[in-house]
Amino acid sequence: MCLSTAYRNKMQPETVAMRNVMRIECQDGVVILTDLMERQMAIEGELAQANLVDGYVIIKEKAV
Repeated sequence: MCLSTAYRNKMQPETVAMRNVMRIECQDGVVILTDLMERQMAIEGELAQANLVDGYVIIKEKAV
């Protein structure tokens, strides 16, 4: 099983959005993350990078 850590804008400890991400959906400018416990988080933005071998995803947040 491949689980990932999702980060907001850059990969740093303080920008972790969610750990143990098992599913990522992109719908109408929103990235929806689901973790192993079926908890969900929605982030306005777009998927910038996903490295499933190293287990990380970077989401570029929509500028406010």
